[in-house]
Amino acid sequence: MRIGELSRRTGVNAHQLRYYEAQGLLDADRSANGYREYGEDAMLRVKQIRHLLGAGLSSEDIAYLLPCAVGELPELLGCPELLAAMRSRLQRLDEQMDRLAQSRDALADYIDAAERTSSESYPPFDGAEPEPVPA
Repeated sequence: MRIGELSRRTGVNAHQLRYYEAQGLLDADRSANGYREYGEDAMLRVKQIRHLLGAGLSSEDIAYLLPCAVGELPELLGCPELLAAMRSRLQRLDEQMDRLAQSRDALADYIDAAERTSSESYPPFDGAEPEPVPA
């Protein structure tokens, strides 16, 4: 099938399908006239890619994991390399979440401090834009 048909059947636009191919996630043959030709297995592969992207995996991670993928959701066979890659990704996500939590706490502290000084020194905020500060 050509890229337009694969796009219609999977709901993934052709630009994304070309990206998947460029990343080594999806294979296409070229016909004599240069058009991409995908096999029937391409629909399953696109669904697997979409689910893995939805899990927060990068295209690099997915390229590594796809040989271990079975089924649409997909189920990933527990080969040691696969588990190491997923544990590494999970660790990176945990670290990002920790950094975000720290940023959130710091911002909440700044807001609390600003509200305390605001209520002591200034009238309540009415939603209007603040007056410009003279230069």
